[in-house]
Amino acid sequence: MNLESLHLLFFKNYEEAQLSFSAHINCFIGDNGSGKTNLLDAIHYLSLTKSAFTPTDAQSIKQGAEFFVTRGRFGGRPDDAPAETIQCSLRLGQKKSVTHDKQPYERVSDHIGRYPVVLISPYDTDLIRQGSEERRKHFDSLMSQLDHEYLELLIRYTQLLKQRNALLKLATDRQAGYDRDYLLTIDEQLVPLGEQLVQRRQDFLLEFEPLFQRHYAQLADGQEQVTLTYKSELPGADFGKLLRLQERRDLTLQRTTTGPHRDDFTFLMDDKPVKSYGSQGQQKSFVIALKLAQFELLAERQRQKPLLLLDDIFDRLDEKRITRLMQLVANHSFGQIFLTDTHLERTDRVLASLSEDIRRFRVESGTVTRL
Repeated sequence: MNLESLHLLFFKNYEEAQLSFSAHINCFIGDNGSGKTNLLDAIHYLSLTKSAFTPTDAQSIKQGAEFFVTRGRFGGRPDDAPAETIQCSLRLGQKKSVTHDKQPYERVSDHIGRYPVVLISPYDTDLIRQGSEERRKHFDSLMSQLDHEYLELLIRYTQLLKQRNALLKLATDRQAGYDRDYLLTIDEQLVPLGEQLVQRRQDFLLEFEPLFQRHYAQLADGQEQVTLTYKSELPGADFGKLLRLQERRDLTLQRTTTGPHRDDFTFLMDDKPVKSYGSQGQQKSFVIALKLAQFELLAERQRQKPLLLLDDIFDRLDEKRITRLMQLVANHSFGQIFLTDTHLERTDRVLASLSEDIRRFRVESGTVTRL
């Protein structure tokens, strides 16, 4: 599978752009702030129907415009199936639209996993530095691409959680008691969903961690032992009982304070937190290993190589890590690749012996021209 072309209208800093791609390596060259990363984000949008960098869809609309469109044509499937066109669009004040060959999905979630993608970005170390929400979102996104049933569980759990939190807030606002029977009804539905989410996360980590450890050892010469652990209150506990024990506290805080939406994935190096004890280089190796393991698992499960998006890796990574990534490129471990850089000469030097199928684009303040 590969992305043959991309068409943008009023997406971020682009008024309009039309690009046709190589099936192997595509390079976006330009100064910082020119819009290189926005092109990667448009591709990410086509795969996961959301931005990798902004929390709300409306932030992807170009300033002064009322809508955006990102459209991509995917082809190159091994069964010689015809190319498919995916379009994501949003108009201010309206619901986001996602279409496949001009036909809207009944649910946007039906699209997730059809066109897998992996992004390696300078912001990846936020997974280490920031709070548990970032790590949950990362693993939830990966598991949703791998397992549609997990995505459905997550959606249903999140919807019920919103209902429960709304009820808790309403009870406090009115200062006149609350409908506890309704709360217990929500809890009755929430409990099995929460327990299934936790079990699936545990099962996933058993499969994912060995892949991650192997990639880290290759990046860091195996000098440290790295581990991933899943931190949750639920294994071995009664989720329904936990909800009842926390009910008074939940009413006071107007939110649900226990459950898988509060869980965390702990990153350890030699049994110590990577955040506190890992050097900058070790942290970079840690998150790159996470992404390489993600790529390998998606490729194996989906039976197609995900799109690989590499954002400013030549500026942000040392020579050792770049060399390892380029070895994987040379060995054709990856399929179609999109990368950004500020210097064409450096890009050409690094990629010179890796492929003859390279397409280069110059990006300047929201305009793109092929070199």
